[in-house]
Amino acid sequence: MYISGMNRRNFLHQMGLAVPAVGLAAMTPEAFSLKTCPEISELQTAEGDDFWNGIKSSFTVSPNIINLNNGGVSPQPLQVQNAHIRFYQYSNEAPSYYMWRILDQGRESLRAQLAKIAGCDTEEIAINRNATEGLNSVIFGLNLAKGDEVILGKYDYPNMMNAWKQREKREGIILKWVELDLPSENPQAIIDAYIAQFSDRTKVIHLTHMINWNGQILPVKEIARKAKARGIEVIVDAAHSFGHIDFKIPDLECDYLATSLHKWLCAPFGSGLLYVRKEKISKVWALLSSPEPDGSDIRKFESLGTRSFASEMAIGTAIDFHEMIGAKRKADRLTDLRLYWMREAAGIKGLKLYTSMNPDYSCAIGVVGAEGRELSDLDQFLFNKKGIHAVAINIEKITGMRITPHVYTSFSDLDRLLEGLSDFVRS
Repeated sequence: MYISGMNRRNFLHQMGLAVPAVGLAAMTPEAFSLKTCPEISELQTAEGDDFWNGIKSSFTVSPNIINLNNGGVSPQPLQVQNAHIRFYQYSNEAPSYYMWRILDQGRESLRAQLAKIAGCDTEEIAINRNATEGLNSVIFGLNLAKGDEVILGKYDYPNMMNAWKQREKREGIILKWVELDLPSENPQAIIDAYIAQFSDRTKVIHLTHMINWNGQILPVKEIARKAKARGIEVIVDAAHSFGHIDFKIPDLECDYLATSLHKWLCAPFGSGLLYVRKEKISKVWALLSSPEPDGSDIRKFESLGTRSFASEMAIGTAIDFHEMIGAKRKADRLTDLRLYWMREAAGIKGLKLYTSMNPDYSCAIGVVGAEGRELSDLDQFLFNKKGIHAVAINIEKITGMRITPHVYTSFSDLDRLLEGLSDFVRS
């Protein structure tokens, strides 16, 4: 349905607040919608190839490059792209009018959508650009004094480690580092490693729910319970777990959490979410200017100035797509894809796996290395010979290629990966 310039204006006037909530993607024939496609909807309870082939057809991924670095950033299904483009075009017709008076009015309905899939109160969700921004808001916003201790891990994300190092350098807080032996199928050992760092001066513990380097899932809830019993604040980096594994934020019993929605939720690039437990909001200073930087309104974390309204509003379409698949079915499919290639790779002489095969400790992310071979050579071989794009990981004791399929990845794509790995170790 094409809407002319004048009709579009009338349309937007009439739709008002409902425009962003509807998402518009489902209203156009080019935006393939599994919710309204009878051929696919009949298969929604099936786990066969027909259903997942239908999912793949929703994406516009290259047929010539097999993208196995979805952990870095995920592509968006076509309906999300189309929603983004339409909102962007509306904005350009009269920017200050359409952005501030029309699209911005959809923020509260979007906040409610995000709160629903996150399982928390609407007043605990701030919409921002990525996990780094959300976590930095908390890291730099908490009141800490010289000598206060913060516990974090050596496998945390660099942006977060650097933020804490900045506070250490400027204010004299003390960072205590947890070393982990990964991969691990011993949650108690991980819990004990963090608890061992607790002291009377510990104020904050920073946890990565799913470690981006190798996909290890940490027992966050158990660690959080121990920390909170000691009055320690709990921050969670959920950049790789939200929209990936099946959980709700309150399940983790944390005080603060942030994620990037452009990863596993397949929302537009540069979209994110910050969660702050309601009673904690006033304890965190707003990172950017706000009329009440120490107030109790979660919106104080959204004072970004002019932002991409188009990207933000299209998040709702990504949520629809995620819910259509279902969180559990999605997580199960991602686990199946990882186990498919890892089980075969485990039998190839010369390869080493850096991710547990147990579904309790990882989901889509897996890391494989070639013993005695240069990582850069494996990286180039997979791309040049098989057209496979993945990412090389070399941190602490992990040295290998991180393989991250997504819901549009097929088993035949992974067969090509296995061929490439086998050919490389024989070369």
